[in-house]
Amino acid sequence: MNESFETFETRLATNAHAIETLLDTLLSAQVLDDEIARPESLRSAMHYAVLNGGKRLRPFLVVETATMLGGDREAALKVGAALECVHCYSLVHDDLPAMDDDNLRRGKPTVHIAYDEATAILAGDSLLTYAFDIIASTEGIDADAKLALVLALSRASGIGGMAGGQALDLAAEKQAPNEQGIVTLQAMKTGALIRFACEAGAIVAGATPEDRLRMRRFGERIGLAFQLADDILDLTADSVTMGKATGKDAGRGKGTLVGLNGMAWAEATLAEHVREAEALLQPYGNAATILADAARFTAKRKS
Repeated sequence: MNESFETFETRLATNAHAIETLLDTLLSAQVLDDEIARPESLRSAMHYAVLNGGKRLRPFLVVETATMLGGDREAALKVGAALECVHCYSLVHDDLPAMDDDNLRRGKPTVHIAYDEATAILAGDSLLTYAFDIIASTEGIDADAKLALVLALSRASGIGGMAGGQALDLAAEKQAPNEQGIVTLQAMKTGALIRFACEAGAIVAGATPEDRLRMRRFGERIGLAFQLADDILDLTADSVTMGKATGKDAGRGKGTLVGLNGMAWAEATLAEHVREAEALLQPYGNAATILADAARFTAKRKS
């Protein structure tokens, strides 16, 4: 393992710890009960949904993009925490019996198993709305940047992004999409929040429109790589390593790019996504080393 990748893994772990510490505070009874009483069972379910492990890649991308472009780290951490609330809400709902019907998430009982279905639905709803509360109340970001973040996150999360992608994913169980349909589905369901993470870092940093667009495109590339790697792992990894059930897409007859084109094609395409992501970072020189390693990590991860 080269020195830069060791630095990347250290930074990933450091950022994950910082994000989890912040999320623990933001979801604590003291903070949420500051103004009015909140149902403790619901707060507990939100906390359980968010503080259950994970690499925290999406907030990492927010922080590292902002850092590369000269942005404020503390403000970027708050935006990353907001994004992680949206991501975790999506996992809570994705695991529900009406969706993917999973009992495990990161090796632990899913929220609807640990609590109940109604609480899981409300916990997801609450995490989604709390994300925008966090952004709106973050210091160190001006009003125009907050508006841009709220607009970009709402679009990445909604019908044209993650939620719409989930709808397409459910429809794929009844009628498998063609190759372009799969690409569109994955770009919405998985890629939209990763794309937002990189663009959000640029917004926090007050970057130029050109830099913001470049980082958005970088996020698109690694989003595609992340999902393709996920499809490969679904076929090759075991449930213990993944912390969730594997092989479910094939079992439900869902089409994947790996299934359509084969493993050799998938591995070659994965490498191409990483090369394209790295090329987008070239104008930033050595300042982009961590983000370049992040692109390679999305392709080489084991879980």
